Amino acid sequence: MISLFFLAGSLATRFSEMCTNLQHLAVVVGLLLATSLASAEDWTQFRGPRGDGTSVETQIPTTWSATENIAWKSELPGIGHSSPIVIGDRIYLTTCINETQERVAMCFDRKTGKTLWQRTLLIAPLEQKHPLNSYASATPASDGKRVYFAFFEVPKIELFCLDLDGKQIWRISPGEFHSIHGFCSSPVLYKDKVILNCDQDAPASVVAFDKLTGKEIWRADRPNRTRSYCTPIIRTLAGREQLLLTGSKSVASYDANTGENIWTIDGPTEQFVASMVETKGIVFLTAGFPTYHLLAINPDGHGNVTKTKALWHDHRGAGYVPSPIAAGDDFFVVSDDGIGTCWRAETGKMMWKHRLGPHHSTSAVGADGNLYFLGDNGEMFVFKASEKWEPIATNALEEECHASPAIADGQIFIRSIHHLWCIGKP
Repeated sequence: MISLFFLAGSLATRFSEMCTNLQHLAVVVGLLLATSLASAEDWTQFRGPRGDGTSVETQIPTTWSATENIAWKSELPGIGHSSPIVIGDRIYLTTCINETQERVAMCFDRKTGKTLWQRTLLIAPLEQKHPLNSYASATPASDGKRVYFAFFEVPKIELFCLDLDGKQIWRISPGEFHSIHGFCSSPVLYKDKVILNCDQDAPASVVAFDKLTGKEIWRADRPNRTRSYCTPIIRTLAGREQLLLTGSKSVASYDANTGENIWTIDGPTEQFVASMVETKGIVFLTAGFPTYHLLAINPDGHGNVTKTKALWHDHRGAGYVPSPIAAGDDFFVVSDDGIGTCWRAETGKMMWKHRLGPHHSTSAVGADGNLYFLGDNGEMFVFKASEKWEPIATNALEEECHASPAIADGQIFIRSIHHLWCIGKP
């Protein structure tokens, strides 16, 4: 009886240890899965899910060529400067077939690059534009269930909502658009809204629509009525959800829920293209035309804060078209003529300066402690997101590029003038 008692106790102890070990294993597996899921994210709009070029993914490729470390390469019809977005196993982008005047939405298989569908959204005369612009420059946006596309059909902007298979759900126009440089306004998503910046040389506004129905929710007036092409970013700062954008001779913050203007800074120039970024609670811009500026702003103000909330201001190395990127304590900028600089966010101290090719139009992206700056000639400059200049690689696709890259599932997606490239392991 005693032996049986001890045997039963021993078995019970072993069973308890097994259960404990299984529980520990389940916790470890759960943490690994959570980490894996947390480090993989869709690239949902211009400059990714946060609108600032950053990705939480790791093990992103740093070296490639036109023939090496390429998972696939797909030929594109027409011409466009819009960036690809990545939603699950699909890629969406836009193009314009100039010969037939078709503005086209496209969907590709992310694993193979095969075209899944191609839909002509409108046919219209080609508008007047700047030589560095295209007729398909607005990057689409997606909430994972629908995809939103913006095009121009003289004289009006047209915003389209499609399902993931290309079926049109609704179409709405925010109004007319007037600019000698052509159209480029990428939609951004926020809660139940799709928001479009419509700065122009005429009565202008930022407009929010219900993303399910296309019904207008709010419209914020842009008083200076000057063409600009900034895609807004949305951040929770100073206790408010602020929609931040440059353009129309000003820098402005709006309540993302209501469209109410929170604060404004006059200038510092006339026209803007690059989106803003934020780190350490400081928002930052690079602009513009006709004068060039770098400006860091404390976003906790109200009303006109031109004289009170500018933290520092510089002119050296500023860019007009390429958007900057923030990492840790620093802002990183490339000028249109290819000069890269690093700036300490809180003080405005220049940490380094280095040439990055002859000309840049695309906006930077970053992942896993590295930054990626793509030149118009197809050269990608990869370096550490550091206060010291630490180059990693320079990679050439040997084809002209004007679209900002996307990062998803351990791969980089680059749209060149004639192809869509998937860089990394298949």
